[in-house]
Amino acid sequence: MKGMIDQIQHFFEKRAFGVCTYLGEKMGVATSSIRLFFIYTSFLTLGSPLVIYLAMAFVLNLRRHMRRRSTIWDY
Repeated sequence: MKGMIDQIQHFFEKRAFGVCTYLGEKMGVATSSIRLFFIYTSFLTLGSPLVIYLAMAFVLNLRRHMRRRSTIWDY
């Protein structure tokens, strides 16, 4: 059972949006603290920080795609 939980944790850490990691690096705060903040505030406010989290994930994804500019030589 522990192996399966480790696989699930690795999957989400590897393929998650990276919002908490990005915020942690920018603010100098531990990523786990930011994740706990999102979880607790989502429970207390019935999910409204989840909307903020998804919006931030969308913006980060756009930034990531904008940085990968292709040149004529890539084709």
